[in-house]
Amino acid sequence: MRRIREHLLRIADVSERDLDKILAELLTYLDESAEQFVRRRHTELRREGLRNPQIFVRIEEELKERRFRAPPYTERQLRRLIYG
Repeated sequence: MRRIREHLLRIADVSERDLDKILAELLTYLDESAEQFVRRRHTELRREGLRNPQIFVRIEEELKERRFRAPPYTERQLRRLIYG
């Protein structure tokens, strides 16, 4: 990780402080499981005022773009991930 940080500092026009924030965010993003992502996004989208039918469609689409290989979840499976 140190080598990546040093390389990015050489090639990017960014402060060390900002780069450290970016790297921390990236590591958090990469460490998130499909289940954690579903729960987090559900909470975020509810705060935006969306209802579950809209949320589930959006989450299904977003899962296709994530780095982990998430199986195609049904609406029922998404509900179970969120509500247990």
